Amino acid sequence: VQLQASGGGSVQGGGSLRLSCAASGRIVRIDNMGWYRRAPGKQRELVATITSGCVTNYADSVKGRFTIFRDNAKNMVYLQMNSLKPEDTAVYYCNADPVSLAPDGNFVAERAWGQGTLVTVSS
Repeated sequence: VQLQASGGGSVQGGGSLRLSCAASGRIVRIDNMGWYRRAPGKQRELVATITSGCVTNYADSVKGRFTIFRDNAKNMVYLQMNSLKPEDTAVYYCNADPVSLAPDGNFVAERAWGQGTLVTVSS
């Protein structure tokens, strides 16, 4: 399963961006999906997650500003980011827990990661 993230860019503080992440492959279903980020000089941190039943979880730093949602029919997850702050500057990575069909007909469950998309917020 491959994940392709998009939507990053440069924005002024207070602005908005929407990140998208598309999963492709021989997908049977996708359980949890999420977004993480790595700011310059810092470790990767969780931003938000969403279950297959659309139960969400957010880092305290983004609650009330970011919204994660998904389209199960399209195997996509999104991150709507509002009221952006300079401290939100980071490379954002999507991930997913898919179950896919291997060529031998077996089911494979293996976490997948997107390539990252850069978000830069200026003050």
